Order: sequence, then C-alpha cells, then structure tokens
Amino acid sequence: MTEEPLMCAYCVTEPGAGSDVAGLKTRAEKKGNEYIINGQKMWITNGGKANWYFLLARTNPDPKAPTGKAFTGFIVEADSPGVQIGRKEMNMGQRCSDTRGIVFEDVRVPAENVLIGEGAGFKIAMGAFDKTRPPVKCSFSGSGCRRISAEGVDEATKYSLERKTFGRVLAEHQAVSFLLAEMAMKVELARMAYQRAGWEVDSGRRNTYYASIAKAFAGDIANQVASDAVQIFGGNGFNSEYPVEKLMRDAKIYQIYEGTAQIQRLIIAREHFCKYKE
Repeated sequence: MTEEPLMCAYCVTEPGAGSDVAGLKTRAEKKGNEYIINGQKMWITNGGKANWYFLLARTNPDPKAPTGKAFTGFIVEADSPGVQIGRKEMNMGQRCSDTRGIVFEDVRVPAENVLIGEGAGFKIAMGAFDKTRPPVKCSFSGSGCRRISAEGVDEATKYSLERKTFGRVLAEHQAVSFLLAEMAMKVELARMAYQRAGWEVDSGRRNTYYASIAKAFAGDIANQVASDAVQIFGGNGFNSEYPVEKLMRDAKIYQIYEGTAQIQRLIIAREHFCKYKE
C-alpha cells in the first residue's frame, strides 16, 4: 500500500447503525465461490479515494445469531460493479476529510476476499478499533486529538502574551494563566494516555481498556481545550479570521467517530469489572 501507493477505507457504519454494530443491515450471501453483497454504508472516511474497502456484513441471516459469529469481514475492490460512491459530505469540521455514503448493490466478491473466515468479522472490527483509537485520536499526527489540543494551547498562549487588557497582557491575569495551565495539564495527560495504549500493544498485550481510555479522554480534552482557546481569544475567537474557531469545529468529531465517548465508557466499565470477576 505504501509503495503503490494505495488507499483504503473502513466500511462499518451505516445510516441506521453506528455504535450498535449488531444492528448492521448490509448482507452478504454466499453463492458458489462468491458472496453477493447488498447494503449501504455511511460516514465512510476516505470513501471516494480508497482503492479498496474493509466491509463488515452479516452472513448469518438468523437474527438470534450471536454477534461474534453473525458478521464477516471482506476486502472489496472500490471499482467492483455495483459499488456506488455517494457525494462528499459537507461536515461542520475536518472538511478536508473525504467522507461519503457508499451503496453496495449485488456486488460480487470472491470467497478468497474473506478475512480469516466466515463469522470472524466482528472480532476483526473490534480488534482494529483497539489499534486505531489511540493513534487516530491522540497522536502527534496532523489529524489527531493532540494536534488540536496542542495547537489550541499554542495559539491561546501566544495570543495571551500579545493581547492587552486593563493595562497588561492577558497572560498576567491569574484567571487566564490558570486556564492555560489547566489546558497544558490536560494535553500532557492525553498524550500519556495514548502512549500507554501503544505500550500495551508493543508489549504484546490486549489494549482494549487503555485504548478506550485514551480515546474517550483525549476526545473530551480536545473539545475542552478548543473551547477554552476560543474563550481566551474572546470575541476574536468566535471569528473565522482567527485560528481557534476551526479547532473547535474540528474537535467535536473526536467524541463521535470510531466509537462515541459514551460507548468508550461502556467498554471501560466492562473491562474494569472484568478485572474484579477473574
């Protein structure tokens, strides 16, 4: 993928099912050495740029089938007949992200494109989240939570050292300096949270608990820091000619995609209680 280069996208969310993965309606029916896929995915990042998709679809028609065995993961080429790529969504923030809905209508996928085996899709999808939640949300990368948080602190600090009120710069007012101190603390704690999640993976351990902590905490912190940065800028922060209003718009999605802040708390609680039941 790096050498080509190739792009991919993660097709799990649907118009009627996001956090509720068990409610996915996309179906894959096996016929001979192929699967016929029908359904619709929504809010697919990279949807219009990807060369291929990871697609999660129901292969067991029994509605009572356990989630861990009802779904299968497929690799679907983006140019397959029957794949219909929707328009680019106009979102509140992160507008450079190519986010689209994708329809699969009688898409034929060879059986060799099944990952691991039929019924293993849910496990694959959840395992992927353990790896993607910490870096996508909290990394030093251009799109991570920490970038938004760190930039918010940076912009607010520089502004507070330049803007004067009541005869002195904002940074000399205790109310503002304490707010910046809180912002800096939160950024560093978010950084340590995702590093712990990454360390668990490097140590060969399952990191579900720490991945969800990193994702939930950093997502909340990105929103808090962005909001505080706007506050420090005052009226200028509410204006699009200054940088922090964009940070505030970009931050919100981190509490929603790849598992909402509420879903992360459900996972954290479940993993926490498991420690006491062992």
